[in-house]
Amino acid sequence: MAKGKNINGNGDGSYTIIGRGVVARPTLIKEVKEGKHPDTHVYKRNGVEYARNNPNNNVPDNIND
Repeated sequence: MAKGKNINGNGDGSYTIIGRGVVARPTLIKEVKEGKHPDTHVYKRNGVEYARNNPNNNVPDNIND
């Protein structure tokens, strides 16, 4: 599966995974919780879950959603 830096937020509740295409937020959140996306975790804000990259020193850490 995709590493965090290969996942981009589309700003509409979906994400684009390079090499896979557009994925709905609930699908990506489920996959992250199942451990299918290394370097990515789930962040909850105001009751809504978002995918975020784990911090590192080399690339931007947030998936922009």
